[in-house]
Amino acid sequence: MQKNKKLVIVGAGELAMIADEYFTYDSNYEVCGFAVERAYLEDDTLNGKPVSAFEEIEGAYPPSEFELFVAIPASQLNRVRTRLYLEAKGKGYRCATYISSHAFVWRNAKVGENCFIFEDNTVQPFVEIGNNVILWSGNHIGHRSVIEDNCFLSSHVVVSGYCRIGESTFIGVNATINDRVTIAPDCVVASGTLVNKDLKEPERIYYGAPAQQLPKKSALNVKF
Repeated sequence: MQKNKKLVIVGAGELAMIADEYFTYDSNYEVCGFAVERAYLEDDTLNGKPVSAFEEIEGAYPPSEFELFVAIPASQLNRVRTRLYLEAKGKGYRCATYISSHAFVWRNAKVGENCFIFEDNTVQPFVEIGNNVILWSGNHIGHRSVIEDNCFLSSHVVVSGYCRIGESTFIGVNATINDRVTIAPDCVVASGTLVNKDLKEPERIYYGAPAQQLPKKSALNVKF
């Protein structure tokens, strides 16, 4: 595949190394290096590529020539990835989106910036996926559903048709969201949860079949 775009990956953890693999072998991006915040700058190289301080990235990688991808997982309920994504935009960068060649994304689905869609995802007609969203492998996103900004869906999540997943929500492995369900922002939906009605209260943890709220626990305190 011809490499006609240049990319720097923000992050140096497992997701950053995975992103390097996918962008390198399944996209038209050339990964030129990594960037981390200076407080976390421990090594000069990663995967044979230079690691720079994010605070000074414009000097080495000007926004007119390079794009960024912020490869941070769901840490602090997606807050870390969101902060760095917004800082990257503030520096003038365009943020790249990766869609696996082994994913099925229908022609009129809309996908925002700084998204990462792994293999075996199915994204049906009229779906809208916001900015800074990660869909790990094997999810189903049903027709006309909306995944708002900064969400993280782990593997084998079923989002049925006409659903809305609120901003910064995390959905665990094998969760099922029935048709026409809305989930409030900043929620954690635990693995294996069956959501058959709206989850209206934000910043809560939901679990079980059917979904119920975990009392006296805030989703903002969950450690990923």
